[in-house]
Amino acid sequence: MVNLSAFIRNHAFRTPGALAIVYGATRITYADLWDRVQHLAAWLKAEGVGPDDVVAAFMKNSAAFLELSFAVSHLGGIFLPINYRLARDEAAYIIGDAGAKVVVADAEFANVVEGAPKLALLDAAAQADIRTFTGTGRRAPEMHPRKPEDLFRLMYTSGTTDRPKGVMHTYDNYYWKCMDHVIALGLSAEDRLVCVGPLYHVGAYDLPGTAVLWLGGMMCVHRDFDAGAMLASIEAERLTGAWMAPVMLGMTLSHEGRETYDLSSLRWCVGGGEKTPEGRIRAFTDLFPQGRYIDAYGLTETCSGDTLMLPGREIEKIGSTGPALAHCEISIRDDDGKALPAGTEGEICVRGPKVTRGYWNDPEKTARSFHGDWFRTGDVGYLDADGFLFLTDRKKDMILSGGENIASSEVERVIYQMPQVADCAVIGVPDVQWGEKAVAVVTLKPGETLDLDTLRAHCRAHLAGFKVPKGLHLTDALPRNPSGKVLKRVLREQLAGEA
Repeated sequence: MVNLSAFIRNHAFRTPGALAIVYGATRITYADLWDRVQHLAAWLKAEGVGPDDVVAAFMKNSAAFLELSFAVSHLGGIFLPINYRLARDEAAYIIGDAGAKVVVADAEFANVVEGAPKLALLDAAAQADIRTFTGTGRRAPEMHPRKPEDLFRLMYTSGTTDRPKGVMHTYDNYYWKCMDHVIALGLSAEDRLVCVGPLYHVGAYDLPGTAVLWLGGMMCVHRDFDAGAMLASIEAERLTGAWMAPVMLGMTLSHEGRETYDLSSLRWCVGGGEKTPEGRIRAFTDLFPQGRYIDAYGLTETCSGDTLMLPGREIEKIGSTGPALAHCEISIRDDDGKALPAGTEGEICVRGPKVTRGYWNDPEKTARSFHGDWFRTGDVGYLDADGFLFLTDRKKDMILSGGENIASSEVERVIYQMPQVADCAVIGVPDVQWGEKAVAVVTLKPGETLDLDTLRAHCRAHLAGFKVPKGLHLTDALPRNPSGKVLKRVLREQLAGEA
């Protein structure tokens, strides 16, 4: 059985008293986790969920989030985690495009997901123990057999078009990802992972995320990120590993009182998404004396973590995200798909068993995203002579803010709805806290006026909060090349001083 519930069942049989999940004051053994998964699967089956049905989660981190992912897999369904920061229109599009049969959401998001075909709302008690919602009287269903090539998850990612696209993940993708991360990080059942990133994101769920449970280890799940609470849990639970977005790491390294915690148990922290400066790596080592900071590169389309920095090479290879993992290949290619030599910039392409086979119900986008069997990431970089990857630019029009991808075209589409706007472009400019922030560069129609508050209010009504521009720059004309394409690199250079 390749179902995700299979390894939970295995550990429940072999080590029933071992700790699987810590969520606040709730401590869940593998035997208890298996019981919860079975009851949730029984409830889902009663709601009509069966093989290949899509079940969406619109939830913050909780024990129930993980339990739902295992229960959906138990029935042979397809799990659809959705970014809970999205606005109602965005969530509705994803739910409809994926054809979700049931939506399970935290009660606080009821107004965002109202109108879903079948909606289940979880209160705080259910988030900590799903059995308070499902009850315990139903008979647990048999595990539905799945094959390695079957889908277990859909994850929608911001694209360079006006709508997000659904990345298809198979069981093959997931398990090869787990194997590569086990090899690279030396994971075992002794690992105890602090989970502070959002579980709808591959960073928290997959890097290495639930690979720790695959081995019989423990995940300490925080509902939201709080640097002090995270440091306290590392000390109290003797946690050994972490994944943090760059903004989280920055907050941790500047947290008042950070030196008062015993953080000697932490062996590693995987980060990435931006070039980590030497000063930040040294600050991490000062705070976590037994730990190392691991720069990484990966995508939703590859289940995350395609490269990881090797131990002891961090300073020597500063600016690199490391070499490719055991079962992953990285190649730098030109626009025609021809491989380029070491040291030459080009599009980063990835090949291997953890790479998606394409996008949900969109064969055209899928075809455009591959050179043969090489997935085109849209990112620009080069490999040095030792095979270490260096990122230099994003070919796709993407802004990376606080670990979240923002497709500038999504934001531009909304801004163009404003009657005052004649022309616009959205770019990312450097920001101390977020890495980048979105700034709108706008040309107005004759006689019109526009201020940042008005722009933000309009965008907030149609977009997730993290996508709303944090700055507005008015200009008489946007720079364009002879074919009419906006020269965003020129705009970024012009506005690089904004912070």
